[in-house]
Amino acid sequence: MRLQKIEIDPSTMRLEVDIMEQKGSFAIVVCDGKAKLTELPSHGETIIVTHQGKVKRVKFNEGEEF
Repeated sequence: MRLQKIEIDPSTMRLEVDIMEQKGSFAIVVCDGKAKLTELPSHGETIIVTHQGKVKRVKFNEGEEF
């Protein structure tokens, strides 16, 4: 699974991410008190699909230069 759950501290409603621990480019998606992290592909696109103001799904479309 590409999306990794990030724990949010319920008492402060804050999240902490060690950016030095991550490789390459990444995105964090937050919705309804939940946060998830995903690594971005080197060639392609990552589409965040929303419905009624909430994140419905994250789609990946990857390709490679010929």
